[in-house]
Amino acid sequence: MSAGAPDEVNSFVREAMEILEIGPDLQDVVLNADKKLSVQLRVPMDSGEVEIFMAHRVQHNNSRGPFKGGFKYHPEASLDDVESLANLNTWKTAVMDVPFGGAKGGVMVDPAALSARELEKLTRKLVQGMKEVLGPWTDIPAPDIGTDERVMAWVFDEFSKHKGFSPAVVTGKPLHLHGSHGRDTATGRGVLYAAREFLKASLYTNVRDTSFVIQGFGKVGGWAARFLHEAGGRIIAVADSRGATYNEKGLDIPRLTGHMARGGTLTEYEGGGPILSGPNFLTLPCDVLIPAALGGVINAKMAERLQCKAIIEAANAPTTMDGDKVLRERGIPVLPDIYANGGGVVVSFFEWVQNLQNFQWDDEEVSRKLDRHMTDAYHQINTLATDHKVPLRVAAYVLAVKRVADAERHRGFD
Repeated sequence: MSAGAPDEVNSFVREAMEILEIGPDLQDVVLNADKKLSVQLRVPMDSGEVEIFMAHRVQHNNSRGPFKGGFKYHPEASLDDVESLANLNTWKTAVMDVPFGGAKGGVMVDPAALSARELEKLTRKLVQGMKEVLGPWTDIPAPDIGTDERVMAWVFDEFSKHKGFSPAVVTGKPLHLHGSHGRDTATGRGVLYAAREFLKASLYTNVRDTSFVIQGFGKVGGWAARFLHEAGGRIIAVADSRGATYNEKGLDIPRLTGHMARGGTLTEYEGGGPILSGPNFLTLPCDVLIPAALGGVINAKMAERLQCKAIIEAANAPTTMDGDKVLRERGIPVLPDIYANGGGVVVSFFEWVQNLQNFQWDDEEVSRKLDRHMTDAYHQINTLATDHKVPLRVAAYVLAVKRVADAERHRGFD
């Protein structure tokens, strides 16, 4: 997220609070983080030296259920960064109506610079340092930037050593280690379901008749591209950190995915023409732009230059406050991040439920339940947008803030 992201999220929250006429006492409760924990991790390296890494966990709000949010491994995973994402997760879980609150964790490390053995040691030290604030009914981590199902397996194993067998302490685990079908594809699949409903209601069209430009071809953008392509969508351009490729007639996404799996790059792909993947990429003419990588990429200046008809925010906080204002003025509808990329947290909820039941659903059931969650949430947001005559982003925050505020009131926040 960008440096100003906490203020940006809170500005949307405050706008929703004004509509809901929420008083100052309750505002303070829901805007401020509940707990912040920082620990030093002393990790023995392969060289024999001991390095120290800073780790943070911010628990923002748990009025609706256990804290929920990923652990990211990134050199810039500062306390401020983690806190802003924990804040965002409170509203994401609320708008998707899953019984969790918001949290986030981070370790200031470049995971690519560590060996597999060092990465495992780091993760186990992390759990040892934070085990008292984690738990299936307390705070449930998940994968994030720089972490994956292997790291989540280590979290589960280390926590269980100290607290007893606890598969529900973490989601995003390997399928054969109490994971869930559909978890690795959940956010991308959710983008498809969100796009389907959004296009139908806002642009009066469907996926098959829509062209898409996707920034990001990783865990989110890559799967979103695949599912949209399977549904008949025309993906005309995709980009990652190393380059981009473009084909006005539509990219062959399965073929492109295979090319990437063999170690190829987007610029080398023969089924498209290489183009610049920097800021200008976002200005390509298309029906729908899907930022699925970095936060803060659509600022006011960029928003003025966009040539899309609509935006689906698959990344966290890709649009700044100033950028959002310009998009509103230009009449470009935006499907906000707290809803559009909510498929991941929904299937995390499914995994948690399956772990508590000691039961596993098949992929078809997970997809069906996710579809229902995404569809129901969209129509609730769209109804609020119509009733209050506000953009979808504001409506999503109104829905989320009302749920959190209602929970605080019923629990007796004072």
